[in-house]
Amino acid sequence: MKICSLITRHISQKDLYVFARKIGYLGYILAGRHRHIAFDGLIQAFGKGKDRFQIKQIVKDCFIFIAKSSTELLFTLDRPYFVRNNFEIIGREIIDKALAKGKGVILVSAHFGNFPLILVRLSLQGYKTSVIMRPMKDKRIEELFEPERAKLDIDTIYSIPRKRCVESAIRSLRNNRLLFIPLDQNFGTAGVYVDFFGRKAATATGPVVLARRTGAVILPCFIIRQKDDSHKIIFEDVLELGKGKTDTETILINIQKLTDIIESYIRRYPAEWSWIHRRWKSRPKQI
Repeated sequence: MKICSLITRHISQKDLYVFARKIGYLGYILAGRHRHIAFDGLIQAFGKGKDRFQIKQIVKDCFIFIAKSSTELLFTLDRPYFVRNNFEIIGREIIDKALAKGKGVILVSAHFGNFPLILVRLSLQGYKTSVIMRPMKDKRIEELFEPERAKLDIDTIYSIPRKRCVESAIRSLRNNRLLFIPLDQNFGTAGVYVDFFGRKAATATGPVVLARRTGAVILPCFIIRQKDDSHKIIFEDVLELGKGKTDTETILINIQKLTDIIESYIRRYPAEWSWIHRRWKSRPKQI
């Protein structure tokens, strides 16, 4: 990581993507375990909808896009102008209208595209932002990025311990901040099981629980890489919360709604999603 950081600090933007493609292709060749996870996930998700050649190309592109995203993050450490100049925001008026209610906004997204740069772009635009994230396994990477998030006034809320996470998230929303929550990773036995590409996937309930508790608006958002490696940030319409017969059913209905939106973007831009994660690892108990 330190070597990549040094290289990206002394490289042009044009050469950055040449470098990233080489790193991504190398990762595809060497990271056999993650490559197999990606192949398996795509085959199970798309079934007969895509042939093996198409799936292989998506996996290669996925590795390249991950490399591009990682190098872009390192590149922006000393170059905030990169984020100002290479991003288009669609639906900014939706954020402003939601924030005008004064109860905070929950931005629901996924490990899709270069999603951390959504926070960077919004922060540079003057929005007060927070993010819920799992502690990074590599402490060196965390030590590299945590000070940069602090400089941008991006409040980092770690998902564990859970009680502190919930308290910090509620405080963030009551301060009328944007709270970013990725909702696409396996959540073990603590969440609910919803349909994702036709299979049950263990999913966190945080966005809906927090919205019901605080009155905050839920706003799905995604970042999409363009052919010229610029980015487009899209804000969907505010999620209208459905109501079930019980609290549990209400949560399940709305987490399914959010998961359906995430799936729709992955279907349109499959290489943008991180297929190297075992999304369906946890399985519901058989009755």
